[in-house]
Amino acid sequence: MSGCNIKRNYQLELDKLIAAIPEGETPTLMLHSCCAPCSSYTLEYLTRYFSITVFYYNPNISPAEEFYKRVAEQKRLISELPVKNPVSFIEGGYDPSEFYTAVKGLESIPEGGARCFACYRLRLERTARLAAELGFDYFATTLSISPYKNAPKLNEISEELAGVYAVKALPCDLKKRGGYKRSVELSAEYGLYRQDYCGCVFSKREAEERRAAREARVPDQYNEK
Repeated sequence: MSGCNIKRNYQLELDKLIAAIPEGETPTLMLHSCCAPCSSYTLEYLTRYFSITVFYYNPNISPAEEFYKRVAEQKRLISELPVKNPVSFIEGGYDPSEFYTAVKGLESIPEGGARCFACYRLRLERTARLAAELGFDYFATTLSISPYKNAPKLNEISEELAGVYAVKALPCDLKKRGGYKRSVELSAEYGLYRQDYCGCVFSKREAEERRAAREARVPDQYNEK
């Protein structure tokens, strides 16, 4: 059997990396965040071991009001969440044209496919580049905490970028060990705004279509005799 077919356990890889951190040292981590809910457990967990800067770079989000609403929630969470090591924040610029350029030709691909992978790469590359420029030890993203995101693909892209920029990729599959469930609990505890779509116009359209399909399947009890 080919070794390339072996499924990697990114959580186990992260465990080993954390265990190897010399006592008294706190590596720096540039953490791309997609939203406050996804960063909640991520920060609770990783700030035990890393000095984190949250990088909010999401030109995929639409409309602009949604982007700034999520930025505000991210800042509020950072100010309220108790953490072992302080967390700083960098807001990336908001230029939706960067997203549309990255996914050009992939607009009709269903969510979870090549269009999403191009979006992953856009945000991860900007994160890796900034982390390298600022001399960080590692970079990562909160995206893998979602059960709807492809953690192996996120790690594959991150490792590829680590070979381009002078910064290491932190192996992550943050949904493991109840990570996603904990993020839901923390979101409720802090009253965080939880959106019902990933962020882009395409994911919003698909979410609206799913909602309409569900509603169409519900019988109109008031018209039943």
